Amino acid sequence: MGQKVETIVIGGGQAGLSTSYHLSLFGREHVVLEQAKQAGNAWRNDRWDSFTLLTPNWSFRLPGAEYQGDQPEGYMLKADVVASFEQYVDRFHLPVQFGVSVNWVEPLAGGGGYRVKTTDGEWEAQQVVIATGLYQTPKIPPFAADLSPNITHYHSGHYRNPAELPPGAVLVVGSAQSGCQIAEELYLSGRKVYLVTSSAGRAPRRYRGKDIYEWMHLSGFLGRTPDKLPNPRAKFAANPHVTGRGGGHTLNLHQFVRDGVTLTGHLQGGEGRRLQFSGDLRENLTRADQVEADLVKMVDDYIALKGLDVPPETLPQLRDGYAAPEITELDLQETGITSIIWAIGYHFDFSMVKLPVVDADGFPIQQRGVTEFPGLYFIGLPWLYNMMSGHLLGVGPDAKYIADHMAARPL
Repeated sequence: MGQKVETIVIGGGQAGLSTSYHLSLFGREHVVLEQAKQAGNAWRNDRWDSFTLLTPNWSFRLPGAEYQGDQPEGYMLKADVVASFEQYVDRFHLPVQFGVSVNWVEPLAGGGGYRVKTTDGEWEAQQVVIATGLYQTPKIPPFAADLSPNITHYHSGHYRNPAELPPGAVLVVGSAQSGCQIAEELYLSGRKVYLVTSSAGRAPRRYRGKDIYEWMHLSGFLGRTPDKLPNPRAKFAANPHVTGRGGGHTLNLHQFVRDGVTLTGHLQGGEGRRLQFSGDLRENLTRADQVEADLVKMVDDYIALKGLDVPPETLPQLRDGYAAPEITELDLQETGITSIIWAIGYHFDFSMVKLPVVDADGFPIQQRGVTEFPGLYFIGLPWLYNMMSGHLLGVGPDAKYIADHMAARPL
């Protein structure tokens, strides 16, 4: 006979802990099962040493522990983020069991709850919340195994700092948030950097007196719901690249070119010491430029609509990348590349839930986290309810909604 509890929350990241906080306010029996050995695992072990929050400190809004410091416009360092999660668990006495992985969730025979199989035995629960997020397994393309054994590979989640890489040039694959931040750190450290671009856009760090994230929040941009997207797969698109490093600044691929970075289009494949690229660098640069232009227009329109007294601003219009040669092939040995950093995201998989709960893309079928199966919930995914659902800014309201729903269920 396994252990019994009213509710099991699977995952002890920001979503799982926020749910636990709200369940605790209701006095509801529950346990959080977290496979890592400590709180703040994603921030502690899947981020590089110099990482900072990408959003201003005021957006750190774990429920009950919203940011109260004296630098609301700053960007919290990695160590401070980790400490905040540790303190959150301790302060609210959240019932987290660390070092427990969940392998299987299935309905109990006859209904009335779920059986949860873990590395620490079986549990029975009337309600289960899946809070494992989308960023589960690092993406590395299959052809990476066919490249020269002289090349050292890292996923962006395993990269720590330039000094840990072997001497030589570095190829960073992916120009979304992680790829651009890592590429900048590497070339500022003196490394020769090759950056494989993607369709990820660019956001200005600040515009017309505010951080762009604040304008996105004020204007309702972050509150958009999935029905506003052009298609369902758009919810998986990369966020525009920005950085909080050194107090925050804009990351611009054209500036990268000025600083000596070699840009390429998408990476198509490779074998041995040779890589092939698609030749779409200019299209990717155009996309990055257009995303910034669209964000700027959104802010301008919002300021005009609200009649705000905000001085106008014109952002620099760099075009250096368009003059760069289009590279369709690289020889790793000739270019001196000794390391590749794969900054192309993560796979997600909810197959541990033995019910038909996902769509054709593998994304949970739900309404603001509530599935059609009584007592089964999801939380902490981007676009679960709106764009903020996967952010520290938006996970709290989603957690409260789910906790309210659970508290109202007859058990």
